[in-house]
Amino acid sequence: MAETNQPAGGRGAVKAAFDAFSEQGIPLKVVRSFLKANKPEGFDCPGCAFPDRPGSFGPDSCEQGQKAIAWEMTPRKADAAFFAQHTLTELRQWRERDIEAVGRLTEPLRYNAQTDRYEPIAWVDALQLAATELRALEPTRVSFYTSGRASNEAAFLWQLLARAYGSANLPDSSNLCHEPSGLALKEQIGVGKGTAQLSDFELADCILVVGQNPATNHPRLMGTLHAASKRGATVLAMNPLVERGFVNFADPKDVGEMLTNTGHRVAKTVYTVKVGGDLAALKGVAKRWVELEAQGQSIFDLAFIREHCEGFEALLADLRGEDWQRIEADSGLSREALHQLADELARSRATLITWCMGLTHHEDAVATIQTLVNLQLLRGMIGKPGTGVVPVRGHSNVQGDRTMGCTFAVPERWIANQEATLPGLRLTRERGLDALGTAQGLLDGSLQGLLSLGGNFAVAGADAPAVLAALSRTPFTLHIATKPNRTHLHPGRTGLLLPCLARTDIDRQDGHEQRVSVEDSMSMVHASKGMQTPLSNEMRSEPAIVAQLGHALLHDGSVPWLHLIQDYDRIRALIERCQQGVFEGFENFNAKLQQPGGFWLPNAAARREWRNAGGRAKLMPHALPTEGVLARAKAGLPASEHARVLSLMTVRSHDQFNTTVYGQDDRYRNVFGTREVVFLSPAEITRLGLHEGQKVDVEGLAIDDGQTRWLRGFEVRKLEMAPGCAAAYFPEATPLVPTGLVAKGARTPAAKALPVRLHPVV
Repeated sequence: MAETNQPAGGRGAVKAAFDAFSEQGIPLKVVRSFLKANKPEGFDCPGCAFPDRPGSFGPDSCEQGQKAIAWEMTPRKADAAFFAQHTLTELRQWRERDIEAVGRLTEPLRYNAQTDRYEPIAWVDALQLAATELRALEPTRVSFYTSGRASNEAAFLWQLLARAYGSANLPDSSNLCHEPSGLALKEQIGVGKGTAQLSDFELADCILVVGQNPATNHPRLMGTLHAASKRGATVLAMNPLVERGFVNFADPKDVGEMLTNTGHRVAKTVYTVKVGGDLAALKGVAKRWVELEAQGQSIFDLAFIREHCEGFEALLADLRGEDWQRIEADSGLSREALHQLADELARSRATLITWCMGLTHHEDAVATIQTLVNLQLLRGMIGKPGTGVVPVRGHSNVQGDRTMGCTFAVPERWIANQEATLPGLRLTRERGLDALGTAQGLLDGSLQGLLSLGGNFAVAGADAPAVLAALSRTPFTLHIATKPNRTHLHPGRTGLLLPCLARTDIDRQDGHEQRVSVEDSMSMVHASKGMQTPLSNEMRSEPAIVAQLGHALLHDGSVPWLHLIQDYDRIRALIERCQQGVFEGFENFNAKLQQPGGFWLPNAAARREWRNAGGRAKLMPHALPTEGVLARAKAGLPASEHARVLSLMTVRSHDQFNTTVYGQDDRYRNVFGTREVVFLSPAEITRLGLHEGQKVDVEGLAIDDGQTRWLRGFEVRKLEMAPGCAAAYFPEATPLVPTGLVAKGARTPAAKALPVRLHPVV
């Protein structure tokens, strides 16, 4: 297809949503989906975690959400007949998209190593087999992974099952994305969640979007930014790539823009920071403010700082001592550009800052996020209308799963509450493995079992080929899933694949339709109720599968597993009691869930209460790194090769949600029919002596483990971006990410600054 400069969103988004349903053979369901998605009496979109608009009468869904809905509402089946026709060895050769496009899992399956196929197994036998396998393993050598798709009810039962069994190994998808955000915020302001609500976007004077491509990954946020810009707010973006949504976006809900097929420039300025240069850029903003203060301008909210903060003088000293030349070199932005950004923010009376994995997937992610929060604290931009910090999470209930205890370390009060509420229950209090620890345990053989509540664990993390191979050597794997994916094609020596209901499916227990609950990125908890009859009577809900496994595995009688799933109100009543003194807001859980739009979990930092060590918000200076990943990679090369080293970031295409790939196109970047591409700026293509369309091998340089990694035969494509940088699609580029290259402290894969060289294919 030819290049297009049509606006992001707009007619193209509406067409793509309808096409997604037509492709699945269910074109008429799109209308009902638009009417039910993210509505009080409907289902929560299985896509991103951006909040629903309260009191919205029109559609409150987006192109990406409708693609996710069509993907799971498909009538196609990945049943026993399909797996009888294909060995797993054969299926491993398929593309990511083609594996999931087979359809919905409709019956429980067991891997047969002799035939190399998944074969049907009765539910009672599958559950008994799982219980037998788990009893034979040491609990501390088994991990229970949680995807952000799982509901609050399923997640609560999942962590209860794991800890009652004796395992605190509860990695979750947040370990792979926003772990640095939670860690940074918890230390700095006492709450590991964002402080703003959706209504704050209507009140902000200025919104800074950092390390994020909302037009593709969070289109409803893009619509919110579009509305803010149109009412006169200043929207600024800082990102290595100049994404189309920032410079030309048409809101599908804007009748005028739809009729004329014209867009609106949302971001006043896009600051093309170097990959990994955000820490330096943010320090440059703060340093500019210090200089303006020295000139007599009032930039800082000194009253707020005196009342609420500590570390002010240390931060000032750090900023005064920082060198502008170093800031410019590390950030890739000129002093003039950083002055402009600082001045824009200084003029604002109400500022919001949002970010995503463009910040979290770096070695210095925690330091970068805390430097970003410093900007808000210096100007008192937390805890008043139109202000706050907003980590925009990627999956619809990833935040809720953590609230429900699906994490490797929890407060003692959480454990004690569960034991007090369920007499006779004894839970492990050990600190468990996170996602990195789980991957390392699989690789070295110390982990003997992996159970997954959704997700595509091996592909979502680092060094996918090695982790997939390790899974095949593992004694036991169990996956609860709606569709097959690549991780499922590498079962353990005993492997189970169990079909669960999706968010859009009607969930009946004991003859009554059930609702589940989810928590969005801004701490709103609301109900979700399916609308579609399941494809098979053999598909069971996630809460039911988890509870039935608990019933088969644990016989002490302390947890009434089967009683709980007869009515999910019982699970929520249990959650309410267990959350006392842990998270505010769950009082009268079931009653609040009846409210249209749900309810907000109070955020102490949003009230300017700082529940961290010292009881004050922390202004935290961070030095610019001197031995970053790029420097370490260059150290192993002759000086003559240093100029060829690029910093490559992984990105998603527009036909994608997380590891789920809907198609081979990325119309916002003019890529059609392929995903094996490497993006460079036109100037970089010329500098390296390449040309667009040329095939190259991408060499992932050895960093700390001495191992070189490769992507073969990728096509060079041009895209406006920062000098010295490159980009390639996730998960195709995941093999370049070493397992040990992680965010300091948070241990999230550092997949956004990979040192590479490009070699033309002869």
